[in-house]
This record gives sequence, structure tokens and C-alpha cells, in this order.
Amino acid sequence: MQIGYDCPTCSAPVRLAGIETLSVLACPHCGTALEVPADGFASDSPPRLARCLVCPSADLFVRKDFPQRLGVGIVVVGLLASCVTWGMRELLATFAILFATALIDLLLYLLVPDCVACYRCGARYRGPGADGFAPFDLETHERHRQQVARLHELAARPPAGG
Repeated sequence: MQIGYDCPTCSAPVRLAGIETLSVLACPHCGTALEVPADGFASDSPPRLARCLVCPSADLFVRKDFPQRLGVGIVVVGLLASCVTWGMRELLATFAILFATALIDLLLYLLVPDCVACYRCGARYRGPGADGFAPFDLETHERHRQQVARLHELAARPPAGG
């Protein structure tokens, strides 16, 4: 199984493979070592991911292992190209572009593999053993987003006292 995450100390991207056998996740940039929690993997054979190894969260979800911005970019380019042909009154070309864009989107959906991501820290897990989790849930995402916002607000508040 592979993991990809941003180091909590230096924010550099970290990519590691074979994490089932590691006891420590080490950042190659700053040397920060994160101990792999004892309950990080279920005691199955082969090992299956049970919780996030980077943060203390057990809230993980399945998503496509594809950059969302690139996917949105493909759709926007298709939309803009179809608007141009629509303005030129080329009805057949307009619908051909829209159909081709939808076909590209469908092919990417079918061909791109899934990965598991953490709601809290964004770590991504790929490979065998990183499955069995539910798809994205907006309520869980919002709970984690609001928790981070409250922690930042508390950190920015001056200490109470006299």
C-alpha cells in the first residue's frame, strides 16, 4: 500500500510505499517522523487500513485518484468550445463537443482507480488494503472543516486572564 500526505511540519509532499511494514512514516525533507499507530491496520491478512496513519482520525472516504482541478478544467474547456460553436450556429459541432466531453469524463471515471482519503488531513492511500470505506459524505467533511476553523479561531484569540 502507498501513502501520500503533506508533512505536518514542513508541508512538503511525502510519498511512501510499503507502509504496511513500516513502524515510522518519515519525511525525507525535514526528517519529521510519525509513528504508525498500533491500530492503524486491521489484523487481517493481508493488512487492511483501519484509520489514518498521519492524524488521529478514523474518518476516511473513497474517491477517484484524479486531480479534481484537471477534471473541472476538461469540462470547462468543453463548455467554452461548445459555446463558441453555438455562437457560430454550428449545431452539430456544438453537440459533438458536448458529447466528446461527456465521453472523456466517462472514460476517466471508468479507467482511473479509486483511492482512500482522510477527511481531516487529506492523506491519500492507494493499493490493496485501502478499501472498504464509504464514499465522500458532506456532513463528515463539514464537521472536520468547522473543527479546524474553531481551532484556528481559538489559537488567534488572546489568552483570557488579568
